[in-house]
Amino acid sequence: MAELITVDDPDDPRLHDYTGLTDVELRRRREPAEGLFIAEGEKVIRRATEAGYAMRSMLLSAKWVGPLRDVIDAAQAPVYEVTPDLAERVTGYHVHRGALASMRREPLPEPAEVLRTARSGEGQRVALFEDIVDHANLGAAFRNAAALGVDAVFLTPRCADPLYRRSVKVSMGAVFQVPWTRLASWPQDVELFRRHGFVTAALCLGEKSITVDELAARRYEKLALMLGTEGDGLSDAALRAADEWVRIPMAAGVDSLNVAAASAVAFYTTRL
Repeated sequence: MAELITVDDPDDPRLHDYTGLTDVELRRRREPAEGLFIAEGEKVIRRATEAGYAMRSMLLSAKWVGPLRDVIDAAQAPVYEVTPDLAERVTGYHVHRGALASMRREPLPEPAEVLRTARSGEGQRVALFEDIVDHANLGAAFRNAAALGVDAVFLTPRCADPLYRRSVKVSMGAVFQVPWTRLASWPQDVELFRRHGFVTAALCLGEKSITVDELAARRYEKLALMLGTEGDGLSDAALRAADEWVRIPMAAGVDSLNVAAASAVAFYTTRL
C-alpha cells in the first residue's frame, strides 16, 4: 500500500518531479533526461497505469484521495497530499483536475519491432508524423489514431514529445493506447515501411495528388499515411520518398486543414 504524506512546503525536495510544469522548454529537457512524464487527471492517471507504466509518485488535493483510493492502494510509490494553493505554487498553474502523477518512461522500441508487433491482418494502417512540434496537435492526432483504428504511430526526430503533459491531456490518454516510437533517420526510414510491404501515402497539395477517397478505393493491404508539420506540411525529401501523394478535397476557397483535423479525415476515410 502506498504511503500518504501530507506536504505543506512548496520547496520540499520530494515534490521535485512536479516543479515548473509550465516551463515547456525546461520540461522537454528534464522529463526524458530524468525518465519521467506527468499524467494529469483521474482518467489519464488510470490509463497510464492500465498501460503498464510504473508510478514514481502522486500529487493530490484532498478531494481526490477518495476517488483514487484504489490507485493509491495499488501504487508502489509515495502519495503527496497538498492544498490546491500549494499545488499551484509548485507546478506554476492552477491544477484544475487536482490530481497529478509522475510516471516512469519506458525505453522506446525499435521501429521494426513496432511494425512486427502492431496489429496485423487485412487493412493494417500506420501513421508517420513529420516534425509536428505543437503538443496539442500531436495529442489530438494520437486521439484520432486510437479512435479510428490506426495500428501504430511513428515520429520523426524533431516531433514534439507525446508524453509531455499537454500532449497526454489533449489525447485523453490515447498516447498510452497506440504503439509508437521515433524514427532515427528521416526520410531514409521510409524504406523500412516499404520493406515491410507498406504503401506510403503523403498528404499534400501537389498537382499529382489523388484524392483521399481514391486512395481508400485502392484498398491497400498495408498503408502508411504521412502527415507533415503545422506550417509547411511535408518536406520535399519526404514527398520524394512517398509512393503516393494524397489530398483532401476542399471547398469555399480553403486550401488545407489543421494537421490534427487532416489526420482524422485521412484515418476515417481509409479505414476498411
